[in-house]
Amino acid sequence: MNERSIIRKTIIILFWVGVWAIAAAMINQPLLLPSPVSVAVRIFELALHSQFWTITSLSLLRIMAGIIIAVVLGLFIAILITYSRLLRDLLSPILTIIKVTPVASFIILVLIWIGRDIVPAVIAALMVLPVVCNNVSAGLRNIDHDILEMAKAYQIPRLTQFKRITVPSVMPHFLSAIETSIGIGWKAGIAAEVLTVPAFSIGKMIFESKMYLETIDLFAWTVVVILISLIIESIIVRSMKRFGRKYNSEVAVHD
Repeated sequence: MNERSIIRKTIIILFWVGVWAIAAAMINQPLLLPSPVSVAVRIFELALHSQFWTITSLSLLRIMAGIIIAVVLGLFIAILITYSRLLRDLLSPILTIIKVTPVASFIILVLIWIGRDIVPAVIAALMVLPVVCNNVSAGLRNIDHDILEMAKAYQIPRLTQFKRITVPSVMPHFLSAIETSIGIGWKAGIAAEVLTVPAFSIGKMIFESKMYLETIDLFAWTVVVILISLIIESIIVRSMKRFGRKYNSEVAVHD
Protein backbone atom coordinates (compact mmCIF):
# COMPACT_ATOMS: atom_id res chain seq x y z
CA MET A 1 0.00 0.00 0.00
CA ASN A 2 1.58 3.30 -1.08
CA GLU A 3 1.63 6.55 0.92
CA ARG A 4 -1.09 8.20 -1.18
CA SER A 5 -3.45 5.26 -0.63
CA ILE A 6 -2.84 5.37 3.14
CA ILE A 7 -3.55 9.11 3.28
CA ARG A 8 -6.71 8.70 1.20
CA LYS A 9 -8.06 5.91 3.42
CA THR A 10 -7.20 7.87 6.55
CA ILE A 11 -9.12 10.90 5.27
CA ILE A 12 -12.14 8.73 4.45
CA ILE A 13 -12.10 7.16 7.93
CA LEU A 14 -11.79 10.57 9.59
CA PHE A 15 -14.68 11.85 7.48
CA TRP A 16 -17.04 9.11 8.68
CA VAL A 17 -15.86 9.44 12.28
CA GLY A 18 -16.65 13.15 11.94
CA VAL A 19 -20.13 12.33 10.63
CA TRP A 20 -20.60 10.00 13.61
CA ALA A 21 -19.44 12.74 16.03
CA ILE A 22 -21.79 15.33 14.50
CA ALA A 23 -24.74 12.92 14.58
CA ALA A 24 -24.03 12.05 18.22
CA ALA A 25 -23.83 15.75 19.13
CA MET A 26 -27.11 16.51 17.34
CA ILE A 27 -28.98 13.61 18.97
CA ASN A 28 -27.32 14.29 22.33
CA GLN A 29 -28.55 10.98 23.71
CA PRO A 30 -25.61 8.66 24.63
CA LEU A 31 -28.07 5.84 25.21
CA LEU A 32 -29.00 5.98 21.52
CA LEU A 33 -25.72 7.08 19.94
CA PRO A 34 -22.58 7.62 22.01
CA SER A 35 -19.82 9.87 20.68
CA PRO A 36 -16.63 8.48 19.10
CA VAL A 37 -14.59 9.98 21.96
CA SER A 38 -16.62 8.20 24.65
CA VAL A 39 -16.36 4.91 22.76
CA ALA A 40 -12.60 5.33 22.30
CA VAL A 41 -12.17 6.09 26.02
CA ARG A 42 -14.22 3.00 26.90
CA ILE A 43 -12.08 0.79 24.65
CA PHE A 44 -8.98 2.15 26.37
CA GLU A 45 -10.51 1.41 29.80
CA LEU A 46 -11.41 -2.13 28.74
CA ALA A 47 -7.91 -2.72 27.38
CA LEU A 48 -6.41 -1.92 30.79
CA HIS A 49 -7.98 -5.08 32.27
CA SER A 50 -6.52 -8.54 31.72
CA GLN A 51 -10.03 -9.97 31.23
CA PHE A 52 -10.36 -7.95 28.01
CA TRP A 53 -7.34 -9.71 26.52
CA THR A 54 -8.54 -13.11 27.74
CA ILE A 55 -11.94 -12.57 26.12
CA THR A 56 -10.56 -11.33 22.80
CA SER A 57 -7.91 -14.07 22.69
CA LEU A 58 -10.41 -16.88 23.31
CA SER A 59 -12.85 -15.51 20.72
CA LEU A 60 -10.02 -15.18 18.24
CA LEU A 61 -8.82 -18.72 18.99
CA ARG A 62 -12.28 -20.24 18.58
CA ILE A 63 -13.14 -18.51 15.33
CA MET A 64 -9.72 -18.74 13.67
CA ALA A 65 -9.62 -22.47 14.47
CA GLY A 66 -12.86 -22.88 12.53
CA ILE A 67 -11.57 -20.78 9.62
CA ILE A 68 -8.30 -22.73 9.39
CA ILE A 69 -10.09 -26.09 9.48
CA ALA A 70 -12.48 -24.88 6.75
CA VAL A 71 -9.58 -23.72 4.54
CA VAL A 72 -7.80 -27.09 4.79
CA LEU A 73 -11.01 -29.06 4.26
CA GLY A 74 -12.08 -26.70 1.46
CA LEU A 75 -8.83 -27.29 -0.45
CA PHE A 76 -9.33 -31.04 -0.20
CA ILE A 77 -12.99 -30.93 -1.28
CA ALA A 78 -12.16 -28.51 -4.13
CA ILE A 79 -9.74 -31.06 -5.58
CA LEU A 80 -12.34 -33.83 -5.26
CA ILE A 81 -15.18 -31.91 -6.94
CA THR A 82 -12.90 -30.66 -9.71
CA TYR A 83 -11.60 -34.03 -10.83
CA SER A 84 -14.56 -36.27 -9.96
CA ARG A 85 -17.93 -35.56 -11.56
CA LEU A 86 -19.67 -38.02 -9.24
CA LEU A 87 -18.36 -36.27 -6.13
CA ARG A 88 -19.16 -32.87 -7.65
CA ASP A 89 -22.77 -33.94 -8.21
CA LEU A 90 -22.97 -35.35 -4.67
CA LEU A 91 -21.35 -32.45 -2.82
CA SER A 92 -22.55 -29.43 -4.83
CA PRO A 93 -26.07 -29.44 -3.28
CA ILE A 94 -24.55 -29.53 0.22
CA LEU A 95 -22.26 -26.59 -0.55
CA THR A 96 -25.17 -24.67 -2.04
CA ILE A 97 -27.34 -25.33 1.02
CA ILE A 98 -24.55 -24.12 3.32
CA LYS A 99 -24.10 -20.99 1.20
CA VAL A 100 -27.79 -19.95 1.09
CA THR A 101 -29.01 -21.00 4.55
CA PRO A 102 -29.26 -18.10 7.05
CA VAL A 103 -26.47 -18.05 9.62
CA ALA A 104 -28.98 -17.85 12.49
CA SER A 105 -30.59 -21.12 11.41
CA PHE A 106 -27.25 -22.90 11.41
CA ILE A 107 -26.36 -21.46 14.81
CA ILE A 108 -29.55 -22.77 16.40
CA LEU A 109 -29.23 -26.18 14.74
CA VAL A 110 -25.59 -26.60 15.71
CA LEU A 111 -26.37 -25.45 19.25
CA ILE A 112 -28.91 -28.29 19.53
CA TRP A 113 -26.32 -30.86 18.41
CA ILE A 114 -23.14 -29.75 20.21
CA GLY A 115 -21.93 -27.68 23.15
CA ARG A 116 -22.17 -23.91 22.90
CA ASP A 117 -18.41 -23.36 23.29
CA ILE A 118 -17.75 -25.10 19.96
CA VAL A 119 -20.59 -23.46 18.01
CA PRO A 120 -18.63 -20.32 16.94
CA ALA A 121 -15.82 -22.42 15.43
CA VAL A 122 -18.28 -24.69 13.59
CA ILE A 123 -20.30 -21.74 12.24
CA ALA A 124 -17.16 -19.94 11.06
CA ALA A 125 -16.04 -23.13 9.32
CA LEU A 126 -19.42 -23.62 7.63
CA MET A 127 -19.44 -20.06 6.26
CA VAL A 128 -15.87 -20.29 4.95
CA LEU A 129 -16.04 -23.78 3.44
CA PRO A 130 -18.12 -22.96 0.30
CA VAL A 131 -16.01 -19.87 -0.44
CA VAL A 132 -12.74 -21.82 -0.42
CA CYS A 133 -14.21 -24.77 -2.32
CA ASN A 134 -15.72 -22.68 -5.11
CA ASN A 135 -12.72 -20.38 -5.56
CA VAL A 136 -10.07 -23.09 -5.55
CA SER A 137 -12.18 -25.32 -7.80
CA ALA A 138 -12.53 -22.40 -10.24
CA GLY A 139 -8.77 -21.96 -10.21
CA LEU A 140 -8.18 -25.65 -10.93
CA ARG A 141 -10.69 -25.61 -13.80
CA ASN A 142 -9.04 -22.53 -15.32
CA ILE A 143 -5.61 -24.10 -15.63
CA ASP A 144 -4.43 -23.97 -19.24
CA HIS A 145 -4.82 -27.56 -20.43
CA ASP A 146 -2.59 -26.93 -23.44
CA ILE A 147 0.29 -26.23 -21.09
CA LEU A 148 -0.48 -29.39 -19.13
CA GLU A 149 -0.57 -31.45 -22.31
CA MET A 150 2.76 -29.95 -23.38
CA ALA A 151 4.25 -30.78 -19.98
CA LYS A 152 3.06 -34.37 -20.33
CA ALA A 153 4.46 -34.57 -23.86
CA TYR A 154 7.88 -33.49 -22.59
CA GLN A 155 7.52 -35.96 -19.71
CA ILE A 156 7.90 -33.29 -17.03
CA PRO A 157 7.47 -34.93 -13.59
CA ARG A 158 4.07 -34.50 -11.95
CA LEU A 159 5.55 -32.78 -8.91
CA THR A 160 7.21 -30.21 -11.18
CA GLN A 161 3.93 -29.69 -13.05
CA PHE A 162 2.18 -29.12 -9.73
CA LYS A 163 4.78 -26.61 -8.48
CA ARG A 164 5.20 -24.65 -11.71
CA ILE A 165 1.77 -24.85 -13.37
CA THR A 166 -0.97 -25.78 -10.90
CA VAL A 167 0.06 -23.71 -7.87
CA PRO A 168 0.70 -20.42 -9.77
CA SER A 169 -2.64 -20.82 -11.57
CA VAL A 170 -4.64 -21.52 -8.40
CA MET A 171 -2.85 -19.06 -6.12
CA PRO A 172 -4.84 -15.91 -7.14
CA HIS A 173 -8.13 -17.74 -6.59
CA PHE A 174 -6.93 -19.07 -3.25
CA LEU A 175 -5.81 -15.62 -2.09
CA SER A 176 -9.20 -14.19 -3.07
CA ALA A 177 -10.91 -16.94 -1.06
CA ILE A 178 -8.77 -16.23 2.00
CA GLU A 179 -9.42 -12.48 1.78
CA THR A 180 -13.18 -13.05 1.61
CA SER A 181 -13.24 -15.86 4.17
CA ILE A 182 -11.64 -13.97 7.03
CA GLY A 183 -14.36 -11.31 7.14
CA ILE A 184 -17.20 -13.77 6.60
CA GLY A 185 -15.89 -16.30 9.12
CA TRP A 186 -15.13 -13.70 11.77
CA LYS A 187 -18.57 -12.03 11.52
CA ALA A 188 -20.37 -15.38 11.54
CA GLY A 189 -18.34 -16.57 14.52
CA ILE A 190 -19.14 -13.41 16.52
CA ALA A 191 -22.84 -13.76 15.61
CA ALA A 192 -22.72 -17.33 16.92
CA GLU A 193 -21.16 -16.10 20.15
CA VAL A 194 -23.90 -13.48 20.57
CA LEU A 195 -26.62 -16.12 20.21
CA THR A 196 -24.94 -18.91 22.19
CA VAL A 197 -23.18 -16.72 24.81
CA PRO A 198 -20.15 -18.93 25.55
CA ALA A 199 -18.06 -17.97 28.57
CA PHE A 200 -15.25 -15.45 28.00
CA SER A 201 -16.30 -14.33 24.54
CA ILE A 202 -16.78 -11.05 22.71
CA GLY A 203 -20.26 -12.20 21.73
CA LYS A 204 -21.22 -12.58 25.39
CA MET A 205 -20.02 -9.03 26.12
CA ILE A 206 -22.06 -7.68 23.20
CA PHE A 207 -25.12 -9.62 24.38
CA GLU A 208 -24.81 -8.34 27.94
CA SER A 209 -24.27 -4.76 26.72
CA LYS A 210 -27.53 -5.00 24.81
CA MET A 211 -29.39 -6.60 27.72
CA TYR A 212 -28.34 -3.91 30.20
CA LEU A 213 -28.63 -1.03 27.68
CA GLU A 214 -24.93 -0.20 28.00
CA THR A 215 -24.74 1.40 24.57
CA ILE A 216 -21.20 2.70 24.97
CA ASP A 217 -19.98 -0.82 25.79
CA LEU A 218 -21.97 -2.18 22.85
CA PHE A 219 -20.28 0.28 20.49
CA ALA A 220 -16.88 -0.31 22.10
CA TRP A 221 -17.03 -4.09 21.64
CA THR A 222 -18.38 -3.66 18.11
CA VAL A 223 -15.43 -1.43 17.22
CA VAL A 224 -13.10 -4.04 18.76
CA VAL A 225 -14.65 -6.70 16.50
CA ILE A 226 -14.11 -4.49 13.44
CA LEU A 227 -10.51 -3.66 14.38
CA ILE A 228 -9.59 -7.29 15.04
CA SER A 229 -11.11 -8.32 11.70
CA LEU A 230 -9.17 -5.62 9.83
CA ILE A 231 -5.91 -6.47 11.59
CA ILE A 232 -6.23 -10.22 10.97
CA GLU A 233 -7.21 -9.70 7.36
CA SER A 234 -4.34 -7.30 6.77
CA ILE A 235 -1.73 -9.59 8.35
CA ILE A 236 -2.89 -12.81 6.71
CA VAL A 237 -3.63 -11.40 3.26
CA ARG A 238 -0.34 -9.50 3.12
CA SER A 239 1.55 -12.59 4.27
CA MET A 240 -0.18 -14.76 1.68
CA LYS A 241 0.47 -12.25 -1.12
CA ARG A 242 4.12 -11.96 -0.06
CA PHE A 243 4.37 -15.76 -0.09
CA GLY A 244 2.74 -15.88 -3.54
CA ARG A 245 5.19 -13.34 -4.97
CA LYS A 246 8.15 -15.14 -3.39
CA TYR A 247 6.93 -18.50 -4.67
CA ASN A 248 6.45 -17.18 -8.22
CA SER A 249 9.87 -15.54 -8.21
CA GLU A 250 11.54 -18.76 -7.01
CA VAL A 251 9.74 -20.74 -9.71
CA ALA A 252 10.84 -18.20 -12.33
CA VAL A 253 14.47 -18.42 -11.14
CA HIS A 254 14.44 -22.22 -11.31
CA ASP A 255 12.92 -22.04 -14.77
